[in-house]
This record gives sequence, structure tokens and C-alpha cells, in this order.
Amino acid sequence: MASAWPRPPATILFLHGLDSSTRGTKAQWFRTHFPQVGMRDYRGELEHRLAQLEGQTAGTEQLILVGSSFGGLMAACFAARHPDRCRRLVLLAPALNFNDYRPPPAPLAVPVFLAIGAHDTVCPPDLVIPLARAAFANLEVRLADDDHLLHRTFPCLDWPALLT
Repeated sequence: MASAWPRPPATILFLHGLDSSTRGTKAQWFRTHFPQVGMRDYRGELEHRLAQLEGQTAGTEQLILVGSSFGGLMAACFAARHPDRCRRLVLLAPALNFNDYRPPPAPLAVPVFLAIGAHDTVCPPDLVIPLARAAFANLEVRLADDDHLLHRTFPCLDWPALLT
């Protein structure tokens, strides 16, 4: 039986890519269309960025992490460390093929939506999708007719549903 209590509000964070920032195209789009999405600039290697994310989210539950490319790798690594704190991950062309990423020993139950371009040469779907399937038990994949930047696909996703 479903609980009569409403779910607590989620904290939504956008995690940008390796060479991007909060001034990038996706971050600007979120600022315009979903100003409740939090973001900050991350710098350094993966572990340094994860430490920044840990500090940013200290004491926070019910996280929805939207990660683009390297930010998707960050989100996947964070979820492996804190699956109970993640309500959902939205991975946009996640860089799971970088930094010797290894899926957790058992697939995580965290719901994950993954959008990736069929023509992505940075994070090729034939490398990324099998890693995502090994990492997440509750995975929805959208293989789009797009490239790594997902400029055609990104604005057309069902963001109201993905961010709740």
C-alpha cells in the first residue's frame, strides 16, 4: 500500500562535464527553465570533484543528480558510495568509459535515466551502456540520434518528470 505521506522535496543538482562549467549550455538552460536546479563549478581530477560534491551535499538526502559527461561519471560514483541518498540519477552521455570506472559489485537500485547519442564518439554507447547496465538495476536508456553534446535531445527530454 502506498504511503499517505508525500515524498519530501528532492535536492536537484546539475553536475557539468570535464571541460564545462556553470556557464555552459546545459547549465544556462537549467537556470532559465528550472531555476531550482543547484549547480557549482567543479575543478580537478575525479576524486577532487567528488570531494567537492561530498561537501556540497553533506547532510542532504533525496538527491536527484543530473550529470553530463564527466558529471555523469561523478553522479554514478557518488551513487555507488551513497545509494540511499539518491532518489534518481539522470545521466547525459555519461563518461563511464573514463578513469577506469568499474560498476559496483552488485547493481544499485537507484532509478537511472540515461540519454546517450548514437553518434557519440567521446562516450560511445557500445562502451557506456553495458557499464550502466552492470551498475544500475533500475535503468532506462534512451539512445538518441545525436552526438555527445545531445543538443537536439537535451531540451526535448521530459524534465518535469525527470526532476521529481
